[in-house]
Amino acid sequence: MIRPEDAQFHRPTSDDPLWSETNYFGLYAGQDTDRPMNIGVYGLFREPLGVLGSTVSVNSRRVTMPWAADYWDAWQHLVVPQPSDLLDYSLANGLRVRCLEPNMVWDVDYSDAAAGLELHFRYTALMEPYDINDPAQDPMAAGRDMSLTWGHAYAGHFDQTGHYEGEIELRGVRTPIDCVSTMDHSWGVRAERQTSRLSWMHAHFSRDLVVHGLFDFATAGGPDAPSELVMTHGYVLETGKVFGLRAGGGTTDRTGFYPERISLSVTDSAGRTWDLTGVALTTFPWQSQPGVVGHNSLLRWEMNGRTGYGEAMDFVGLGELGDVYHRIHHAGVAARG
Repeated sequence: MIRPEDAQFHRPTSDDPLWSETNYFGLYAGQDTDRPMNIGVYGLFREPLGVLGSTVSVNSRRVTMPWAADYWDAWQHLVVPQPSDLLDYSLANGLRVRCLEPNMVWDVDYSDAAAGLELHFRYTALMEPYDINDPAQDPMAAGRDMSLTWGHAYAGHFDQTGHYEGEIELRGVRTPIDCVSTMDHSWGVRAERQTSRLSWMHAHFSRDLVVHGLFDFATAGGPDAPSELVMTHGYVLETGKVFGLRAGGGTTDRTGFYPERISLSVTDSAGRTWDLTGVALTTFPWQSQPGVVGHNSLLRWEMNGRTGYGEAMDFVGLGELGDVYHRIHHAGVAARG
């Protein structure tokens, strides 16, 4: 169960210096236009080391290089402000985050005058935090595999859907922000080398209907092969009530590991099955930290005549990516004789 005090830094349960806490705000703007923008604001706090990494991305394009997006900024060695306070912090990269009501309301402001970017929004939760480690809330919690690197990183973790409202101005173009999307907060040991995979995705159809899920997948077929999704956690938010997902899966069609089309079928704790399909509008290689690539797409989702929006983030560690592309290179050399 997530408590109000979980919005703040936690006392480490390990002496591993890579103990970390994260805040991720994922949102979008202009979703009803021909230029939908996917926006991400992230902080990875390694408080025992006194440093944090922070990234801000804005992308309305299909790119495979982060600098080809509308905007990308990444700092890896910011100093954790003292006294450390996850409820109210200002960073040297121009980011200010204030939690006005623990785990329910945040104000986020970001400014980069040199790039002509002003980003300001309020996040207001539409549900209580969803604890993926609490069997009373998550039907899949008892079966979680804590031996995986993502298991350690998510030793403490909640996902939560809310309403984002604000404005983004980039290079003189101002766009209002008014969307339903999902944020998360994690605490645990976050390895620099990720050796497991994670597909983190959601589809927001309105304030009253959201599907959110975490999945595992395999890379053996290569970067352009469809991959089966094996669900590990998730929920449906329907008219203010949360239903944990008890079963489900799907398929992701890919290009260069980026999700192009996703088909899901998930069953909630009430025994209802939800079938939905998403098609990518954007692609972006988000590196939350140097050792992992999040193959990110903003998707337009369809379910029973409803249209929604939400991102998929498919994380693969650099070592595993290196193995995949080595096999491709080796096969190509062998084919040429």
